[in-house]
Amino acid sequence: MLTNPVIESMLNRKSIRKYTDRKPTDEVIDTVVRAGQRAPFAAQLCGVLLSRKKAPFGAPLWFTFCVDMHRMQLIMAKRGWTVVESDLSVLLVGIQDVALMAENMVIAAESLGMGSCFLGMTPYRAERIQKKYHLPKRVFPLVELVMGYPAEEFLPRPRYPLKFTLFEDQYPDLTDEMVESAMRVMDEGYLAEGYYYRQKAKIKLEADREEHFTYRDYSWTEHISRKSGQWWSDPTELLDQMEKCGFVVRTKE
Repeated sequence: MLTNPVIESMLNRKSIRKYTDRKPTDEVIDTVVRAGQRAPFAAQLCGVLLSRKKAPFGAPLWFTFCVDMHRMQLIMAKRGWTVVESDLSVLLVGIQDVALMAENMVIAAESLGMGSCFLGMTPYRAERIQKKYHLPKRVFPLVELVMGYPAEEFLPRPRYPLKFTLFEDQYPDLTDEMVESAMRVMDEGYLAEGYYYRQKAKIKLEADREEHFTYRDYSWTEHISRKSGQWWSDPTELLDQMEKCGFVVRTKE
């Protein structure tokens, strides 16, 4: 495999949940955000909020990335246009822009000796974030990222094998062997680190399912299965959050 400093930085990247007291300078922050802006974009629908107050894991920086249609509508109004594009399309385009800019910022931060960690569940807290930052309508918080100088070191966590990720010319029939091989890679890597054991993190089973895992053998494939197998079955809560931020995502009867 080819390598260079950029690739090495990307291959060694991991989610950091412990940070030193060292504060990134304004110059460092501006550099990271500028690098983020150089990501490819569809419509520059990514707006970024920054807080330096009480971030999770003790991180000095707390970014919130938003799908920002408010700015675009102001620009369009200057040109005499109004939006006819559906909000579903707007949000899908915005998700692309947010993802690309956020990842560019992660890579830039790594190159400057910092680490970061994405935070989940942001869309389900959109209304609270809207109030916290006084967001106008048509701005939807999509994902959060804490960042700072790492106070922990560990090996990168596993990823799927390349043959389970890269499919050339057509999507293959995924055999049991391929699925089980990918599961082993993920589970053995997390178990070797003791990731869930150290955190005592195990999603509680719902309904009448019987628990067969201990913290010693509970790993990533069971964890992610419990999430998608038990949570978020009703889209109402998420749709409500979108609409409270000014996006129309349901057909009116």
